[in-house]
Order: sequence, then C-alpha cells, then structure tokens
Amino acid sequence: MPTVLDDSLLDDPARLAEADRAGLLRAAAMAGAQVRATVEAAAELELSERLDLGRPRSLVLIDRPGVSRTLTRLLAALLAPACPVPVVVAESVPAWIGALDVVFAHTDDPGDRELAASLERAARFGASVVLSAPEDGPVAASVAGKGVLLTPRVPVPPELAFPRGLAAGLLTANALGLLVADVHALADQLDLEAEKDYLARESFANPAKALALRVADRLPLLWGLDPVAVAVGEHAAHAFAAHAAMVCDVEDYRQAMARPALRIAAQSGGGERDIFADPDEGSEGFATRVLLLSVRTGPATDAARYQAGQVLPGADLVVPAEEIEADEIIRAAVLALRFELAAVYLGLAAGSIGGAGRYEPASA
Repeated sequence: MPTVLDDSLLDDPARLAEADRAGLLRAAAMAGAQVRATVEAAAELELSERLDLGRPRSLVLIDRPGVSRTLTRLLAALLAPACPVPVVVAESVPAWIGALDVVFAHTDDPGDRELAASLERAARFGASVVLSAPEDGPVAASVAGKGVLLTPRVPVPPELAFPRGLAAGLLTANALGLLVADVHALADQLDLEAEKDYLARESFANPAKALALRVADRLPLLWGLDPVAVAVGEHAAHAFAAHAAMVCDVEDYRQAMARPALRIAAQSGGGERDIFADPDEGSEGFATRVLLLSVRTGPATDAARYQAGQVLPGADLVVPAEEIEADEIIRAAVLALRFELAAVYLGLAAGSIGGAGRYEPASA
C-alpha cells in the first residue's frame, strides 16, 4: 500500500530532529565513516597480506538475511563483467568448498548458528574466510584464529550497516586482485552525498527528500537498466520496507516489460497525483511511480535508456553518472545511500519508522 505522509515535516528541521528519536538520519549519514573504519580494521588485520594467495578457484559470497542479501548481490553484479574466477552467491558454504576458495560473509546477527556452522566448515576444509560481523557470539567464534574478522567500529543499526559490509567485500575483492575499488574515494563521495541530504536542506535542494516525495503515495517500480542498477534497486526496496513499511517492485527493465498487466499499469500510472482524489478509494486508485535506475555507462545502457524512455515516457530516470564523476562502484554506493536516506525521511514523515528506541546514536 502506498505511504501517506506529512510532507510538511520534511522541510521543518526541528520537527524532523524531534521525530528522529532513534538518530537514524545521523546514523545513515555516517556511511563514509563506516567505510573508513572498515579500511582501518582491514589494514590492522593485514587483510591484503593474508589473502595474498594467488588467484583463488572461486569467491563465495554468503547471502544472509538483512543487508547482507543486498550487498552480496551488488558485489556479484560489480564483479561479474570481468572477474577471472567464478563468483558464487549462496545462503551457506557449498559442499565443494576447499583450500583454493575464498569465502566472504557479512552479518549483524552474532547468533546466526546456521552461518556459524557454515563458516566453521569452510575453515575446516582450508578455505580462506573473511567475515564482517560483531566480535561476540557463535558467528565470530566460528572463524576465531582461522579467518579474518572485521568488526564494526561505527555503531549503527543493522538496517544501515550496508556501507560497512560493502566496504569489507570490496576490500576482499581488492586483496584478491578481482576488482579495483578506491575505497577512500568511496568514503569521500558518501560524505558528500550525506551533506546534500542533510535534514536542514529543503526538499528542492535535497536529493533524498525529493526522492521520498516522488514515491510517496505511490507504488514504486524500481526497474534497473543494468545488473548493477537492479542490485541497487533491491537494496532500495529493502530500505523502504525497513523504514517506511513500503513495498516496491524491483526488476530488470526487460523482464519488467514481459509482465503485461504491470507494464500497462506503469504506462498509465506515472502522472502527478490528483489533489481532488479521495484518499479512501480502493486499491484501484493506487498509482505507480516508475524509477528507471541506471548505474553503468556505455552503448548498451544508452540503448536501454532510449528504449525505456520511448515505452515509459512518464518514468523518472535515476542516473548518478550525470551527477557524479566516478566509477560504477562509487555511483552504486552513493545511489544506495540516497535511497536509504529517502526511506528514513519517508518513514519519519509517515510515522511508520521502525526501531525507535533500539539504537543509541553514536557520539561524535
């Protein structure tokens, strides 16, 4: 069901700050700090040296509930085009795991015993394990002395730990020579995005607030024009559900067009909201908002954008490359943060924010 919000709240910093008792806006804005802290932890633990093993047979990304699911899929999408080894995304360590394989996992659930057993099996069979997780509990104990444990140094709620997990995964891929990610530049760009989305900036100059207003009272259709954009869309859907109780449709654009009923709804539901419409009307009155996400650049993406623009002329194009001079890794992470902040703003304005009282804001 679309989210009905008090949009006047978004441009009232005092009321926003009062509504955000859990400090979620500040926590989300610490994305760059999460990345830097993870880089420091990896350096102290000599991650690069410990993974200097030559080319692995495979990289296994463990997909667990929470932001782990979306960040592993983003990592897989970023690695896919030119990765010289197979990248496997799985909920548990495969039975064929061995000494030539590398396993990466992120979780904020220290008591995930299924994950603990899986990682313990990987270590027992000689695989190299990199784990991003809290330092206490069965999960951390499963790799004690047998793997690299990157613990959180910037306290944020689990729903906002995406930057930390993504940074840990990027550092792992960097150390293995599978990817070249400038994590320092990534942290800087996340800081810049947080500044743009600061609660005191009005919605016309605040990309996250503007995005929240675009999808409010709508059913968001987050359709990606490339695999990286689809992965970012999956994280956006997770954020909207976590903070604003909003359900989104996420799909590759070409697959979305293969669903006739939703395609027709998308083509007819992209207009502006009718201010005279009865908010108590049934579901037939629900409108959609199509956001076409594009992270990659190049002829294939340009062709997809052109085709999508012809079929869905009322759709919103979300193209971070038009704003940010950076590689696709940074563009994807910045867009993911923008969606996170939009979801928090939407949740605050709608009164549906989750987790009040579960998080104590970090001290400066």
